Amino acid sequence: MRNFSAALTTQALNYDYIMKEFSINVPSEALNITFTPSPNSSNTYAFVNGIEIVSHPDIYSTDGTANVVGQSTGFNIDNSTALENLYRLNVGGNDISPSGDTGLFRSWRDDTNYIFSAAIGVTEVPDPNITVAFAPGSPNYVAPLDVYRTLRSMGPNSSVNQNYNLTWNLNIDSGFSYLVRLHFCEVTDVITRVNQRVFTIFLNNQTAEQAADVIAWEGGDGNNGIAIHRDYIVLVPTGPPQQLLWLDLHPYTASRPQYYDAILNGLEVFKINDTTGSLAGLNPEPLPPTPDDESPPANSGSGGNNNNTAAIAGGVGGGIAALLLLGLCVCLISRSRKQRKDSTTSDGWLPLSLYGNSHSSGSAKTNTTGSYASSLPSNLCRHFSIADIKAATNNFDEALLLGVGGFGKVYRGEIDSGTKVAIKRGNPLSEQGVHEFQTEIEMLSKLRHRHLVSLIGYCEENCEMILVYDYMAYGTLREHLYKTQKPPLPWKQRLEICIGAARGLHYLHTGAKHTIIHRDVKTTNILLDEKWVAKVSDFGLSKTGPSLDHTHVSTVVKGSFGYLDPEYFRRQQLTEKSDVYSYGVVLFEIICARPALNPTLPKEQVSLAEWAQHCYNKGILDQIIDPYLKGKIAPECFKKFAETAVKCVCDVGTDRPSMGDVLWNLEFALQLQESAEESGKGLGGGLDIESYESTCKKDPDSSLGFDGNITDSKSSGLSMSIGGRSLASEDSDGLTPSAVFSQIMNPKGR
Repeated sequence: MRNFSAALTTQALNYDYIMKEFSINVPSEALNITFTPSPNSSNTYAFVNGIEIVSHPDIYSTDGTANVVGQSTGFNIDNSTALENLYRLNVGGNDISPSGDTGLFRSWRDDTNYIFSAAIGVTEVPDPNITVAFAPGSPNYVAPLDVYRTLRSMGPNSSVNQNYNLTWNLNIDSGFSYLVRLHFCEVTDVITRVNQRVFTIFLNNQTAEQAADVIAWEGGDGNNGIAIHRDYIVLVPTGPPQQLLWLDLHPYTASRPQYYDAILNGLEVFKINDTTGSLAGLNPEPLPPTPDDESPPANSGSGGNNNNTAAIAGGVGGGIAALLLLGLCVCLISRSRKQRKDSTTSDGWLPLSLYGNSHSSGSAKTNTTGSYASSLPSNLCRHFSIADIKAATNNFDEALLLGVGGFGKVYRGEIDSGTKVAIKRGNPLSEQGVHEFQTEIEMLSKLRHRHLVSLIGYCEENCEMILVYDYMAYGTLREHLYKTQKPPLPWKQRLEICIGAARGLHYLHTGAKHTIIHRDVKTTNILLDEKWVAKVSDFGLSKTGPSLDHTHVSTVVKGSFGYLDPEYFRRQQLTEKSDVYSYGVVLFEIICARPALNPTLPKEQVSLAEWAQHCYNKGILDQIIDPYLKGKIAPECFKKFAETAVKCVCDVGTDRPSMGDVLWNLEFALQLQESAEESGKGLGGGLDIESYESTCKKDPDSSLGFDGNITDSKSSGLSMSIGGRSLASEDSDGLTPSAVFSQIMNPKGR
């Protein structure tokens, strides 16, 4: 450690105390440990609360066999390498104390605090008739048997499993290499043969293992119950002091296994010393102030380095941090008393605080304070009892499961003797769940629009967080684009869906009492009803926009990878143009029929937004569109759609159009398509590639501009005749809200 501050670290990471564990080779009989005050400040001192030294065998050397993720080379860990253990998790099981370890006195933590989103999978019960044995050459002290006897899998629903990842994220220091050790063991009598359960392992969005088959690793058919581990090296580039290490598991479908599922029994993460021999990372940056009191989710109260022994372990804590924690406790107690005194209701909102981290101490930050139920808008939406919800879902029958999202599972249900509804049940492990639950109710109960999903009601009994919506018969937009057995959508229908979603977002930005920024626009949050009408959904991350005298809202970055506005990510300043960026990614997703992020592709193609911009500037965007659409898009329509999407994903927010401009251009693109279909020109023979390429090469930055007798939407005016219909518009910046909405209601009038 160098220039290490216990106070800064505990405050920034929301920990009560910190434990550091290092593994080094000691060639002599003497081990020197020195703590020295930092020379960078005159008002510092060095301290430590405890030190433990444990001798252990060499179980972390790789001899060049550990694969470097994203590269074809191996990595050697030998006696000259120093390691710092950051995480040691018993996946799918309970905490294992040092006395329960293999004689090395290590602590293994429950993994639930590190699972990302509501898709937590299931913990399987091991077969008591299966005896766990270690693989040949693997010492029996690598991990306790209890680690291999418990596991977490994705669950029994193969169709749901193919649409999400089982994901863990872990805080790490930038600029180091990391050893990631994964422990596996098939301990059920269901999985006994090769190609029954095969999955892909991703580390930091790179493929670490394309087709992981634990039975094959264990020796082939009939060899279940064999404990094995796999080591991977992840190179983390420099950047902010701390960033997240992502571990994702996803079913591997190419081999057509019997079960589309993935498992993990244990996880260890070690930092590897750099070329100077140092393991010292930077102190974390203090969290930016959040005027809206929005706080990042709290981490485990047991600290970020969840291990208490190894070759060297030192406990470090801070008196300053302790005082801060005491102050916070006093504030919470005082605030709670005041709310109890002022409350006029006695219903069950207060227990929702139990949804915080089960291991957190009194210092853990939370968005839940006191009783909140009295301010829920019961006059605008319906309150359901838990009995009503259980009756509607047949006690949350998994057969009625529609999908899994960031907030929780979504079930199909029936209320009022036959009315179909979608019921979203919050994940009890989500620290953000309470805040999102409240936000969703507050936002949607006050909004009514044809292209926004309607909230029917909610339930918060028995510590539940349940939302009830109108049932969307055709599910999410993504279900109809890729990784699906459903027929592909015609181009004209895709355009109409784009326009519907744009109308919903335009209403949020300009039609509500205050500007509302959705913050999580993506294809899974665009739903389709029985008439294929697009409706924007999931307002859990939504924020009220800036006031008239401000240009942005300063807030903690939230959203979905692949759709997140890079400017918002860099500056932590949110505007409605962040929604425009996300919507631009959606437009590319619709025309290309591929995910916003695909880690299995070459590096330059992983991000759809970046790859589509590259192809557009090269004049080859038509080569990456959905093959089903080739020959079915009018060239003029394609050009207008592509220009609109590219402009939406500009890196600088001020260069992006408003949602009103985006909506206008999509309606225009639809009319171009309809005109071509009516005249029979421009279809059937594919896109006019030469014309398209010459346009892009002549002016690749034309963005929302038009060629010929069509001018930019921000110019003095626009006039054109298409298929006998006259299109005319004044300068969009000069339109009144009433004029804007009258045009939206009748797009054919353009």
